[in-house]
Amino acid sequence: MRTARGRKQCVWGIRTAWNTVGDGDFFCPDCGGDRNYRRRTGRRRFTVLGVPLLPRGYVGPVVECAACQNHFGTEALDHPTTVRFAAMLRDAVHTVALAVLAAGGASSRTVRVTAVAAVRAAGFDDCTEDQLTTLVDALAADTGRLPGAYDGTSEPCGAALAIELHEALEPLAPHLAPAGRESILLQGAGIALADGPYSAAEREVLTIVGGALLIRPDDTARLLAAARTPS
Repeated sequence: MRTARGRKQCVWGIRTAWNTVGDGDFFCPDCGGDRNYRRRTGRRRFTVLGVPLLPRGYVGPVVECAACQNHFGTEALDHPTTVRFAAMLRDAVHTVALAVLAAGGASSRTVRVTAVAAVRAAGFDDCTEDQLTTLVDALAADTGRLPGAYDGTSEPCGAALAIELHEALEPLAPHLAPAGRESILLQGAGIALADGPYSAAEREVLTIVGGALLIRPDDTARLLAAARTPS
């Protein structure tokens, strides 16, 4: 069908009426950055000459980018925003540094300086040696949080310490490229090696770090061995 001016007019079709049920911030895959989104559900109707007549079911929910207007599955919200990702990365490096210090002890100033440098590079610009040692001492004293924490003995790694590492690293790992996961492990290795070869405690903690970062055990062992080799 054509109008008087010769333009085509849709006689019938399916139209979706959208309803917003929530909003927030997300990382838009198409925009490539943080954007506002609307979580929407839709109701499809058969229309004739633009008049809705018969229902044709529901659509969604979908995530609609407020900038580009494109629709995505709700799994798009699983990807952290840039701000959230940066915070997760900072926390991951901070937790690994504390775990290595707790495993190997914070008595070596070389180790403390190396740990501070790693944590500052991750984004905690005001990190100091005193802050890290205070946290390590507090963790060691809190037996409910770090049972069996290393104190220079050969006691096995405390279960709570392993939980701390998994909680900090596992949500981050799927969003990191392999090189990014390896970088976090190698930063921990660099802290452990600052005062000499790995202790048994440090190696065990770093093995847990590798597992939490979804690095295969063989690759973790390879990376830890490579870190010991001077470049």
